[in-house]
Amino acid sequence: MVRIHGVSASPFVRKVRLAMIEKNLRYEIVPVMPFAPPPGFEALSPLGKVPVYQDGDFVLPDSSCILAYLEKAHPSPPLYPSDPKSYGKALFFEEYADSRLAEAVAAVFAERIVKKLMKQTPDEARIEKGLTELLPRAFTWLDAHAPAAGDAIVEGRFGVADIAIGTQLANLAHAGEKIDASRFPKLAAYVERVFARPSFAACIDEERRMFSQLVA
Repeated sequence: MVRIHGVSASPFVRKVRLAMIEKNLRYEIVPVMPFAPPPGFEALSPLGKVPVYQDGDFVLPDSSCILAYLEKAHPSPPLYPSDPKSYGKALFFEEYADSRLAEAVAAVFAERIVKKLMKQTPDEARIEKGLTELLPRAFTWLDAHAPAAGDAIVEGRFGVADIAIGTQLANLAHAGEKIDASRFPKLAAYVERVFARPSFAACIDEERRMFSQLVA
């Protein structure tokens, strides 16, 4: 069976899980803590990061690379647009989520959740910067492009862009924060619709139960 090395608390591991669920692919999780990987992990992941996809002798790190591979290996249902312009847009939404949005969410999630798990004191100044500067900056652009209806931000079809955005914002929810619907109404409504998908709902519910036990 395919193995995904990592932990569900990682938005990038969840990103791969969501894609595999959407494509009805089986997998198992091999727990790897990103801040304490096991000896020899760099042989699987030269950058030392999760997730890593392993199917027999085939090993592939990096969530974006894994999703691109899955689309070629298992094209149905498609998670990438067929139109070249829409394809390019989807890739940029993915990059935006993996970089600017991820940085903003991590300022809150890493301090409130990860540090608590590691018995460390959270940096309240970093949390405040995340909430008042980084997240609003990331949300402003996303709100301007969020769809008025449906759960797809590109071409009216749910795909990689929605997975990449939603997985980051799932961590924000786990950290006890919501998108301000009065300030970012389109984004808040769109994310609610994304979270209602069975793939997201299953992952988020599983993780909530896990966090309720670990961060009590």
